[in-house]
Amino acid sequence: MIWPQEGRCPGEEHRHGNERQFIVLDAVDTALVRALRGDGRATYQALADGVGLSRTAVRARVKQLVHTGAIRIVGVLHAGVVGMEVFGHISFHVSGPVGPMLGELAAHEAVTFAAQTAGRFPVVAHIRVRDDAALTAELTGLRALPGVTGAEVFRAGSILKDAHSSVRALREITVDPLDWRLIRHLQRDGRASYAELARQVGLSQAAARSRVVRLIEAGVVHVTAIAEPSVVGANERLGFGLRCRGDAAAIAAGLGSLPGVSFLATGFGRYDIIGGATAPDRLSLIETLEAIRGDPDVTYVETWEHLSVVKEQNRGASGVSAAGTEKERGPALPGARREQDG
Repeated sequence: MIWPQEGRCPGEEHRHGNERQFIVLDAVDTALVRALRGDGRATYQALADGVGLSRTAVRARVKQLVHTGAIRIVGVLHAGVVGMEVFGHISFHVSGPVGPMLGELAAHEAVTFAAQTAGRFPVVAHIRVRDDAALTAELTGLRALPGVTGAEVFRAGSILKDAHSSVRALREITVDPLDWRLIRHLQRDGRASYAELARQVGLSQAAARSRVVRLIEAGVVHVTAIAEPSVVGANERLGFGLRCRGDAAAIAAGLGSLPGVSFLATGFGRYDIIGGATAPDRLSLIETLEAIRGDPDVTYVETWEHLSVVKEQNRGASGVSAAGTEKERGPALPGARREQDG
């Protein structure tokens, strides 16, 4: 359970005024967060069956996790929905201070993650664009940033794990304006009841449920729990690049089950696999890294510590704009049809 504010243990955090104080999660809370990452709309009874507590106790724990800010349960869009199916990891060589370059890097719309790092490269970034032509154009602009003396690129072929974007296969479906309104509400509150969703969009509860299930099953939106590192004390973060023998996708699938691994992609370029890991302390981070190194098919490991994250775009909080008819419809979906009004 979450430690109370009075008599809290070291490392715990609660919000108090403008201060943040650490929260400590026990094994049951950790198991609930793991289950909610897989299915943010799992019923309290299903969650209770998984951890061996009563439905009432689990409901109280989940609500406390959300109330304290330890997690947010939100709908995250498939990257293809917003026309950003191509993913690139960029490692920058920089001459001189990196601050000015980081500021301009973060201002690029295609950049979804940017960080100053400790390692062979002082700055790394993730970009998402529509296609390889857009990737080439974006790289041309990034290489021209002040201080950049070189950039090495990893182009993802498949993303296996990402807290900020659905990685499930995107099935072709028709998405109409009512669907987009439901998606926006799920982006704000992934566990909103079907009754509440129905009231928000003017549907019956049964119709709202049918649409939400259809959107989730089609891979358009995935409801998941996103832990707040600064609240739960998971402030140790690093990225890693791997070279391996054999089937990189199979190796990455195995690594995805390791505690602390938050991002994984396979592809080509400098590495066969890139990933990210978070942990509440340095020892836990080392244990995750040692488990990765222990895979007999991993032949090379390179790591970089995230000293300062200057941008981390979360499609659970952004996504489809709420204003305007065309914006309400949302962008055209690769693999999905957009229904016209009338």
